[in-house]
Amino acid sequence: MSGQVATAFEKAAADGRSALVGYLPAGFPTVDASIELIKVLATSGCDVIEIGLPYSDPVMDGPTIQAAAQQALDNGVRIRDVLRVVEEVAATGVPTLVMTYWNPVERYGVERFAADLASAGGSGLITPDLTPDEAQPWLDASDQHGLDRVFLVAPSSTEARIRYTAEHCRGFVYATAVMGVTGARATTSELAGPLAARVKAATDLPVGVGLGVSDGDQAAEVARYADGVIVGSAFVRKVLDTDGDHARALEELRLLTEDLADGVRRA
Repeated sequence: MSGQVATAFEKAAADGRSALVGYLPAGFPTVDASIELIKVLATSGCDVIEIGLPYSDPVMDGPTIQAAAQQALDNGVRIRDVLRVVEEVAATGVPTLVMTYWNPVERYGVERFAADLASAGGSGLITPDLTPDEAQPWLDASDQHGLDRVFLVAPSSTEARIRYTAEHCRGFVYATAVMGVTGARATTSELAGPLAARVKAATDLPVGVGLGVSDGDQAAEVARYADGVIVGSAFVRKVLDTDGDHARALEELRLLTEDLADGVRRA
């Protein structure tokens, strides 16, 4: 619910470290399996969880997350399934956000989605393709139901756009420091640090940085300038690489989460 995400960032800051934010799609590879997998992230060191709502036209996602989302869609995952995953994961006590493109929410009904998300114990939404100036129905619904709203800024964002976006965020500001689609990378972007600094100059909200972090060393590097280190594709890749071996996927995710959690503490 509202305030849990901010509290998680505050607790991490009080520990002298960045928060670790972990992402996996709901329904990948199945709904029940995704619940178990995401719970591993929640119990192995992630401070905030992002649950992806699978979408057929993911303009921002790279091939790894696209492949996972397609598996979920092929298995018939629906918004009601995503909300069940949210409910199960939020019950761990780790703040749980949904990462979604806007069209599914609009089709479901903005007010209805907000009400159902709040009822499931979700903390709010991350909306990569929705800008605050086009988000009035969501601004209203999130206020009514006490939900956080996380909008994105990029290296190309002007100072005025960063300020305007941050003013409409609640929970944290998502700084996507790679120009292009998502995906784990061998090196971190030189654009990330300057972007985080620009966002920090515009707002007191925490700044979460997503740029393809894949291991603890990269997490430590990003944690030196970000309030939150966001990891998605690396988790998805671990599951894909296990070729359906669920027990192995659970163990691989645990090890990676612990490595990343150690990284944000080493920064």
